[in-house]
Amino acid sequence: MRMRRIRNNPILRKMTSETSLDVSDLIYPLFVIEGENIKKEIPSLPGVYHFSIDRLDEEIEEIVELGIPAVILFGVVDHKDAHGSGAYAEDGIIQRACRKIKSITEDLVVITDLCMCEYTDHGHCGILDEHHVVDNDVTLEYLAKIAVSQASAGSDVIAPSDMMDFRVARIRRALDENGFTNIPIMSYAAKFASKYYGPFRDAAGSSPSFGDRKGYQMDFHNGNEALREIEQDLKEDADFIIVKPGLAYLDVLARAAERFNTNFITYNVSGEYAMTMKAIECGIFDESIVYENMIAMKRAGASMIITYHAKTVAKALKEHRFD
Repeated sequence: MRMRRIRNNPILRKMTSETSLDVSDLIYPLFVIEGENIKKEIPSLPGVYHFSIDRLDEEIEEIVELGIPAVILFGVVDHKDAHGSGAYAEDGIIQRACRKIKSITEDLVVITDLCMCEYTDHGHCGILDEHHVVDNDVTLEYLAKIAVSQASAGSDVIAPSDMMDFRVARIRRALDENGFTNIPIMSYAAKFASKYYGPFRDAAGSSPSFGDRKGYQMDFHNGNEALREIEQDLKEDADFIIVKPGLAYLDVLARAAERFNTNFITYNVSGEYAMTMKAIECGIFDESIVYENMIAMKRAGASMIITYHAKTVAKALKEHRFD
């Protein structure tokens, strides 16, 4: 069979494309910072900004105008303590950001990242025991408290990224007990201990003050373990599954999507974004490389993509620059 008969015709090529990308597939990360009148570019993430809550209006209006259906919020705080109290405070930065966004528009799904690393003075994702190791079971109680606080503030989806064992079940129970039975959980089920997170940790101020996170995030040597993590979170009633990072882990995503019938999201993380932007800046690629990367993620099985490229992609799709 001559495969090129179809490829030679651009209209037929488009008609027979197996994979597509739409603006409705995109989730845009937002960094919300303490203070007033702040819109400040993050040096390691060109084109991505820290916003104070009073400056969210312009950003949210642009996101809605572009048709991007969802944002995921990350808080950057001044005060940190051993118990990450800012994460579950009624007037915490994420809680205030949720209420602010909901006052601007109802046409946007607000996803709240649930982790403690941005709020603890030691930078780890939970409560430390006397040996300075994250105590899994104690941490679960704090995660439950944070989830209820975020839902109370208007979060549409809770996204735990801490990688504690059994956190999905504990969060689900807490949400249900407090009347939030319809709030879905978007679990970072397969989150690997990766160097690709470097720019994010600068942006969120979430680097650990000692050690690393290999004791709770996944070993990047392992793929079968990721499938076990995903299966466990689905048994605990996760509604969405995130595989993170994206590009270097598409094998994991593809295997998981083939095995489990659920909603998969890949996180096109900060390091991937920074490398791609640098290559575009140097003239190694043009912006269409972003589209190629997004299609690879969709082809591997992602229903949605969390990406810092979301606004650029939305504009390009609208203007048919990727045709």
